[in-house]
Amino acid sequence: MLAVPEMGLQGMYIGKNPHHSALPHHPFTPAGTETHLQKPEARAPQQASFSVVVAIDFGTTSSGYAFSFASDPEAIHMMRKWEGGDPGVAHQKTPTCLLLTPEGAFHSFGYTARDYYHDLDPEEARDWLYFEKFKMKIHSATDLTLKTQLEAVNGKTMPALEVFAHALRFFRQHALQELREQSPSLPEKDTVRWVLTVPAIWKQPAKQFMREAAYLAGLVSRENAEQLLIALEPEAASVYCRKLRLHQLLDLSGRAPGGGRLGERRSIDSSFRQAREQLRRYRHSRTFLVESGVGELWAEMQAGDRYVVADCGGGTVDLTVHQLEQPHGTLKELYKASGGPYGAVGVDLAFEQLLCRIFGEDFIATFKRQRPAAWVDLTIAFEARKRTAGPHRAGALNISLPFSFIDFYRKQRGHNVETALRRSSVNFVKWSSQGMLRMSCEAMNELFQPTVSGIIQHIEALLARPEVQGVKLLFLVGGFAESAVLQHAVQAALGARGLRVVVPHDVGLTILKGAVLFGQAPGVVRVRRSPLTYGVGVLNRFVPGRHPPEKLLVRDGRRWCTDVFERFVAAEQSVALGEEVRRSYCPARPGQRRVLINLYCCATEDARFITDPGVRKCGALSLELEPADCGQDTAGAPPGRREIRAAMQFGDTEIKVTAVDVSTNRSVRASIDFLSN
Repeated sequence: MLAVPEMGLQGMYIGKNPHHSALPHHPFTPAGTETHLQKPEARAPQQASFSVVVAIDFGTTSSGYAFSFASDPEAIHMMRKWEGGDPGVAHQKTPTCLLLTPEGAFHSFGYTARDYYHDLDPEEARDWLYFEKFKMKIHSATDLTLKTQLEAVNGKTMPALEVFAHALRFFRQHALQELREQSPSLPEKDTVRWVLTVPAIWKQPAKQFMREAAYLAGLVSRENAEQLLIALEPEAASVYCRKLRLHQLLDLSGRAPGGGRLGERRSIDSSFRQAREQLRRYRHSRTFLVESGVGELWAEMQAGDRYVVADCGGGTVDLTVHQLEQPHGTLKELYKASGGPYGAVGVDLAFEQLLCRIFGEDFIATFKRQRPAAWVDLTIAFEARKRTAGPHRAGALNISLPFSFIDFYRKQRGHNVETALRRSSVNFVKWSSQGMLRMSCEAMNELFQPTVSGIIQHIEALLARPEVQGVKLLFLVGGFAESAVLQHAVQAALGARGLRVVVPHDVGLTILKGAVLFGQAPGVVRVRRSPLTYGVGVLNRFVPGRHPPEKLLVRDGRRWCTDVFERFVAAEQSVALGEEVRRSYCPARPGQRRVLINLYCCATEDARFITDPGVRKCGALSLELEPADCGQDTAGAPPGRREIRAAMQFGDTEIKVTAVDVSTNRSVRASIDFLSN
C-alpha cells in the first residue's frame, strides 16, 4: 500500500495521488517554504586515499586518458602516442570509434578500429558493427534508459550501455597496462581513482548512464562508487587554466603591450589588473598563490574576479562562468552551465548536406548504408581538409572522393560525378582532373557558419545575464577551439566588447589535463549553481483561497491539499559543496523492505504543484532497508514507524544521497535513479 507524504500526518494511508511508499517524519511545513541547505555534520565521511588518478576524456570525435600519482599530483602523464592516425595530426588522442565483430564482440577502438574497418572488403564490412561519434546520442536522447539502443553505420543496433562499456573497458586495460609498466609495484585494486568527463549541460540521466557504463566496464564497483568521479568538461578546463603561466596562453586580441600579431607566442597581461596601488595590497596573496602552483595570470587576479570558459568540443559547446576565490584559489560558479549541440560535428553535417544537394539525398543515404567503410573514408578526407580551413587562407581545398563512391554513383545514376556537379545548383564546388572535389575557401568557411554562429550567440546570451556582468576574460578550449575559423569569429564578435579571448597552447588537451587535477582535488570548485528545481510531491493542510478546490482531499475529517511541490533546491540556486538537504521518512507499513520516493523537477523556481506545466517526474529516491530493520526497532517504536533520515547533496557534479536509520545509527543503502522513468 502506498502513501502520499504529508506534513504532520503520519501512519495512515492517504492515497489520492500516490507519489511515495513512505511517510514524512518532519513537522508541518507550508507549501512554498524555502528549503534551507545545511552544512554536513562534523563526522562527515573521510575521503578515501588513492595512489593514482586516471582521467578519461571521452569525447564525441576523439578520446584519450592521462594520469598523475598522488606523490606528485601536478606531474601529468599523457597517454602514449596512438598507433595509426592522420598525417599532420598529433596523436595524443584517438578517434572515438569502436569496432565490433559481426557477432557483437569487441574487436578494436580508435585508430586501429578505423583503419581495420577501412581495409575490410565492402561486402564484408556491411556485417561489422562500427560506431563513431556516438556520445552525442546520449545527449540528444529525450528518454534515455539502460535499454537505449545505438545504431552502427551499417544500420544494426546494439544497447548503448554495452557500446560505452566496450570503449571504457578498452581505456581501463590500456591505462592499467601503462601504469604497471611505469610503476610495477603499484597494486591495482582500490588504488586508482577514475575520472570521466561529461559536458556540463548533460542532465542527471546522462551522467548516471556514464556511471552505469563504468560499472559494466569494470572501472569500479558499486560498492566502491567513490572511486569514480564525474568531471564536468568546462570545469576541468577551468581547473587546468588556473595553473597556467602567461607564456602558455595565446591572446587573440593582439592588444598586448609591445604590439605583436594575432596568434604570436607571447605573454599576456591580466585583464583584471587594477591600479598598481591595489596590486600591492595583494602582494602577499599573489606570492602565496604562485608558490602553491597557481598560474601567474590567476595570481594577478583579485578576489571576486570572474571569467568564462567556453568548451567547444566535437558534439557540444559548454559554457561556465567562474569566480576566483582567494586566498586558496577555489572556484565559485556564477551561473548554471549552458550551451547546446554546436560542436565540430555540425560542420560535418553541413558537408553531408552539401553532398546531398549535389548527388541527391537518396543516393547519399544508400551509399552510407551499402558502402559504410567508404563513407568513413570520405569523412576522414573531409576532416583533414577541415583542419586546414582558415579565415585568411588563399587557394581552393581538394577533397578526395573514394573510388567506390565514384563507381557506385555511376552504377546507380548512369552518369559520372562530374556530370552531377555540372547539373547541380552548387557552383562553388568543382571537379578536379585529379578526381577530387575542389572547394573554394569561402565555401569551406560557409560550412562552419551555422555552428560558429550558434556558439557566438550562446556566449553573447550568457554575457547578457545580470549574474555575469563584469566578465572580461574568456578561455576558448576544447578540440574545436583549435580551429582558426572559430578563433577568428569569436574574437571578431566579442573582442569589440572589451572581452579578452585567450586560448591555451595545448587547447585540445586542456579538459583531459584538468580532469586529472580535478581528480586529485575535487573540492576546488566550491560552489555550483543548480540547473533545475528539484523536489517531491507532498500533502499540506488545505487553505481556502490559497489552494485550488480540485486539490482538496478530506480524510478522517481533516482537509488536505494534494500534489504540493515541496522544493529541495531551486533552479540557479547557489549550492556549496557538502551542503545537504535533509528529510526524514518512515516506512508506510510494517516489514517494508524498500522506501521509494518520486522526485520531480522543473526549469523554474515558482512551481506550486507537481501537476503544473513544466514539472515532470525525473527520478526516484530509493532507501533499501535491511531485514533486521523492517520490524520492531531497538528503541521500542512500533513496527513500521522507524525513522530513516536522508541527506541529499546538490552541490557536486552528480546529485548524491546518503541515509541513516536513526534508531540504530546504521547506514541505509540509498540511491537516486534517473534512468527508470
